[in-house]
Amino acid sequence: MKDMLEKMKARRTIRQYAERDVPEALLNESLEVAARASNTGNMQLYSVIVTRDKAQKEKLAPAHFNQPMVTKAPVVLTFCADANRFVRWASLRKADAGFDNFQTFMAAVIDSMLFAQTFCVAAEEKGLGICYLGTATYNAAPIIEALSLPRLVVPVTVVTVGYPAEPLPEQPERLPLAAVVHQERYADYTESAIDALYKDKESLEANLKFIKENNKETLAQVFTDIRYTRKNNDFFSDEYLKVLKEQGFLK
Repeated sequence: MKDMLEKMKARRTIRQYAERDVPEALLNESLEVAARASNTGNMQLYSVIVTRDKAQKEKLAPAHFNQPMVTKAPVVLTFCADANRFVRWASLRKADAGFDNFQTFMAAVIDSMLFAQTFCVAAEEKGLGICYLGTATYNAAPIIEALSLPRLVVPVTVVTVGYPAEPLPEQPERLPLAAVVHQERYADYTESAIDALYKDKESLEANLKFIKENNKETLAQVFTDIRYTRKNNDFFSDEYLKVLKEQGFLK
């Protein structure tokens, strides 16, 4: 157990993969482990689409801003919030499932993310590398089209999977535990607390380089003005809300 925890502490996101296929048995074993994850009411409101075919990866790539790992990873997994299967089962068993609503969508998002993360832990334990792609919610509509997702099924996250290429990337920094853990009640952050919690992150050479390269004053400005702008956040929020409505989760 100690060795496993140490490995988890040392984990890193893998964006470059060796030219080596992922055996189907190994992939399925990790997915079987993932299916044991906690979920809402034991309904398992999730699905995953496994993409290995080169042409299908190329079809998905534009929705993920053509990030190289989409076409170069041996496996691409699209994890979806899925109420469709349960609703169909209920209908065939003379039950009326009121699952075409935002509450069900949120439950399905939680289920699908628990499923995805449990898969990732299991896969990494077996020597595989993974990378989460947040673009699943940016460009959900073309993903839905490419994967033929029916009503009440919406992509939530995408994970690329494969054996890590050498050399391994450096482990990214994380905020200290005190930044995210609150005892008994939420303790809001004072200015001095923010300064202390972000000091190490802001002083990293790589982050200082980002500031200089982007002609900004602070690291925070790199995030808000370059990486995740208000304009893009508003645009992709509106697009995802449209998808939720079209797929039946919003009235």
